[in-house]
Amino acid sequence: MISKLGQIMLYVNDQDRAAEFWTKKIGFQVISEEDGEEDMRWIEIAPTKEAQTSIILHNKEVVARMSPEVNLGSPSLMFFSDNLEQLYQDFKDKNVVVGELVTLPFGKVFNFADEEDNYFAVMENNS
Repeated sequence: MISKLGQIMLYVNDQDRAAEFWTKKIGFQVISEEDGEEDMRWIEIAPTKEAQTSIILHNKEVVARMSPEVNLGSPSLMFFSDNLEQLYQDFKDKNVVVGELVTLPFGKVFNFADEEDNYFAVMENNS
């Protein structure tokens, strides 16, 4: 039985640049950083150290070489925020590429892009 979603693999071209984007602009924290064999390095990031799910930044080129069958596309992630409008303005102030803040039947939402043009979404969650 699966009990929770533990980690999401995000394959990037430049791990250091990606980690800087997620920490300095998005507000995540580096949870751990590991160097493995054959140039395998990963950086674990999350909104907080207590988060149940984290993102692992992997080097896309290394993964492609070691596991050519892996889909290296960006996952479609939906994040939640308790104060979406403030977060939207914060991202804009930090020069994060953001889409329009829209209101849908299920709530407000906007998308944003990392520096490798991977798009993610953030939805209002007041629960």
